[in-house]
Amino acid sequence: MWEKIRVVWQIPELRQKILLTLGLLAIYRLGFQIPLPIVNPERVQAAAGQTGGMADVLQAVAVFSASQLNQVTIFGLGIMPYISASIIFQLLGSVYPPLEALQKEGEAGRKKINEYTRYATVFICVIQSIIYVKSYVVPSGFVDPVYLNPETEALGWGWWLVAILTMTAGTVFLMWVGEQIDEYGIGNGISLLIMAGILAAMPGAGYDLLKQATLALGGGPGGKLGIEKLLMLAAMFVAVVVGVVYITLGQRRIPMQSAKHVRGRKVYGGTRQYLPLKVNQAGVMPIIFASSLLLLPTILFTQLAKLQWEKNGFWDSFFNWASTAFAMNSFGYVLCYVGLIYFFCFFWTAITFNPKDVSENLKNHGSFIPGYRPGKRTADYLEKVMFRITYVGAGFLALVAIIPTIISSSIGVSPMVASFYGGTGLLIAVSVAFDLVQKIDSHLVMRNYSGLLEKSSGGGGGF
Repeated sequence: MWEKIRVVWQIPELRQKILLTLGLLAIYRLGFQIPLPIVNPERVQAAAGQTGGMADVLQAVAVFSASQLNQVTIFGLGIMPYISASIIFQLLGSVYPPLEALQKEGEAGRKKINEYTRYATVFICVIQSIIYVKSYVVPSGFVDPVYLNPETEALGWGWWLVAILTMTAGTVFLMWVGEQIDEYGIGNGISLLIMAGILAAMPGAGYDLLKQATLALGGGPGGKLGIEKLLMLAAMFVAVVVGVVYITLGQRRIPMQSAKHVRGRKVYGGTRQYLPLKVNQAGVMPIIFASSLLLLPTILFTQLAKLQWEKNGFWDSFFNWASTAFAMNSFGYVLCYVGLIYFFCFFWTAITFNPKDVSENLKNHGSFIPGYRPGKRTADYLEKVMFRITYVGAGFLALVAIIPTIISSSIGVSPMVASFYGGTGLLIAVSVAFDLVQKIDSHLVMRNYSGLLEKSSGGGGGF
């Protein structure tokens, strides 16, 4: 392994890409040390360790949006607005004919959609900045008193504008950083930003776990975790990593035969190959999309329940019920979470994998699947197989997504520890790391070097 790492650093182009990526990620992390101009950093730090309610919601957002909302920094929103805009255009691309036509135009259409996504990101940034400052920063008392109006004790409109523009500019800058990594660095820029945020928060989660732990069997006073629960957490951590690796590399290999071609005295083709179909074709995107959409009702109903409605009236009872039903880790929240993960798994797979196009490509290259006539029958067979393996992949993603809830409720650890060491955060970090290694491998193989994760001839990871 050390020899392979040495080879990586000996390739000038690859070394330059890696150093550029590391430099941009360092700039990204540096921005989280710069607070918003209107806040008092001491008050923010004092409230950083709070749990429950809105604090848990903000912590859940931080896992998949490369943000740190509880720190109130210039990069506070992270890339959450960009992810929201991407979700909107992905959904519209399948139901809105003009966008669907743009997607089929190739590179030119993709650039146009990216341009629309950037405009939508700025608009969403402004809206989310207003909601964030109004519903969290100001009520939490984070604003420095010198910026408040002495008569009304409200934030002046000028400082409102400064806060909104600063957070919007921070998100736009992160979007630009992600695009620079895509263009000139190594790996997927947005995914690397998310992974960097997760890895940066993991030491803090580990420290919190150690504070809750004791080496005595059965735990200790104050709800401390015993040695048996720590061993259970360690075993679950290893199990989730192994499961993520297995599903990420898992494939359903479809046997494929190429037709024979006789040219002169030589016979070409006739070889038996495989068409690999990934079990988890959608990657971590379903979890990110589902979490993003569920945040809206969670935050909306929580804020509406706090308004002054008629006591025990219809709206008061409805919003109280809704805020409880969509609270983090509640049964209704988990049920909707699992349903949305399944939906986005099938939706994303339908976008990225078209059985009809694959069938036509096989036919044009003189290949076929034994037992199935080229054309519609092959496309129907591929669609049936992809439906089955997507169902398995979606089930695994749903299981991983609800593991933090199970750990938090059964073992008694904080939601932050559970989310980073046994669920979504771990899934995203491992998946993005594999994608990064595969991109480095492509550069090595292109130069006749063996990859970092060289597979044996047996083709491990087959399903």
